[in-house]
Amino acid sequence: INRLCRNQVITAVNGSLPGPTLRVQEGDTLIVHVSNDSPYNLSIHWHGIFQLLSGWADGPEFATQCPIRPGESYTYRFTITGQEGTLWWHAHVQWLRATVYGALIIRPRSGRSYPFPKPHREIPIVLDTFYNLSPNLSDAYTINGQPGDLYPCSSNHTFKLQVEQGKRYLLRIINAALNNQLFFKIANHKMEVVAIDASYTNPYKTDVVVLAPGQTTDVLLTADQISGRYYMAANPYASAAGVPFANTTTTGIIEYKGSTLSRPIMPSLPAFNDTPTAHKFFTNLTALVTGPFWNPVPRDIDEHMFIAFGLGLSACGAPGNTSCPGPLGQRLAASMNNASFQFPNKLSLLEAFFRNVGGIYTTDFPDNPPVRFDYTNSNNSLNRALVMTTKSTKVKKLKYNATVEIVLQNTALITIENHPIHLHGFNFFVLAQGFGNFNRTIDRKTFNLVNPQERNTIAVPVGGWAVIRFRANNPGVWLMHCHLDVHLPWGLATAFVVENGPTHWTTLPPPPPDFPRC
Repeated sequence: INRLCRNQVITAVNGSLPGPTLRVQEGDTLIVHVSNDSPYNLSIHWHGIFQLLSGWADGPEFATQCPIRPGESYTYRFTITGQEGTLWWHAHVQWLRATVYGALIIRPRSGRSYPFPKPHREIPIVLDTFYNLSPNLSDAYTINGQPGDLYPCSSNHTFKLQVEQGKRYLLRIINAALNNQLFFKIANHKMEVVAIDASYTNPYKTDVVVLAPGQTTDVLLTADQISGRYYMAANPYASAAGVPFANTTTTGIIEYKGSTLSRPIMPSLPAFNDTPTAHKFFTNLTALVTGPFWNPVPRDIDEHMFIAFGLGLSACGAPGNTSCPGPLGQRLAASMNNASFQFPNKLSLLEAFFRNVGGIYTTDFPDNPPVRFDYTNSNNSLNRALVMTTKSTKVKKLKYNATVEIVLQNTALITIENHPIHLHGFNFFVLAQGFGNFNRTIDRKTFNLVNPQERNTIAVPVGGWAVIRFRANNPGVWLMHCHLDVHLPWGLATAFVVENGPTHWTTLPPPPPDFPRC
């Protein structure tokens, strides 16, 4: 492809960036033949799909499958039930997600309609980052693969959307960026949020949308302004003080039909560190309890967990080793409850669970941090007694249909930042979120048990916490990890092993015949 004044070879799906948009109806069985013609190992994750009894198709490398080797192929097959809205698919191997991704749109099955006014058109808006060389600092942000005309050599690489006066449009916004949370605005226009992560919400009017990596937001846009040209724009929300990032802006253009070619109007974008705007957006979303798949929040809790997570350090090895340029002369790492997750490389976690193979993982992931401390106090940033961690493959075993409540507590070790945490195989209710250290006595009073938002990816506030709750009604092995790609290889992850239920319909079936072997 040609971007930013240069030609570049990328790994792409079916010759396009983004890859193909998959459009299905709720209840459909989706069959995707993946042929790996690249020189890299590959797997595809269907981000947000429940994969009920089809965990073999979830996709993360060495979690639910071994990778598809170069020259090999694998057919993903799964049925999409109980979900409508916008999800997406992406590579789940190293940095390939930078260019191997696309939208997955789930419409209501025949005979059912949206729980909001029917739009004139539906348009995927996929936000991403673009890299000239390697995924470090991005060289540009993009909208549907196009940087926009604020970047060099990009006047012909700008996404354009033509609208008609008075018509209503459904924008299906996806943040596919590797490491950047993003603000999204449209000049002079309000948006109405109607769904997040393929879960319907109460309508919420806003002039700004905030998305963490992995999240999706469906908004209704009414073309109710003076005929003309208006920029849609996205810029980073960067909450980690002192950490370098690309402070640039990607743009697309909304053109009213019949308008003259004029310079588009630019929206006023939030500052890169505008945490109050991000927090206001994230906390004002509530679920549509009259939606087709709403289930009340479970009240009886079987498993209580408190997970403190963030960056840390692991031992460098021999004294004088110069290959560890991290703080204190150690190697950068990340952990949950001081367990830095290490993926196996001989067998996937799911196959080890299914075949009862030992030595691949242990079931001793702790329910609480090994040491309680002042989690968000930056004075603990490089406290050796707290910051050092070790590698392991510890998972949490759950009984089928157990109700799990997790306090996700950010820490200030190394740095403080907003972390997007993604759970495979389930949606969860977001009961509450806030800043500082979670205080059970005080903060439980703020729990929304009536209409909390449902998500598969939560942006845990910078220097703060979030409380989620879900029912483990899907047997298999399901990752929970940070969706910043730089943090997953460092170990900011764990997995839930959900035991089979009592019947054939609650038992994980065998893998398909063409399942990739290690």
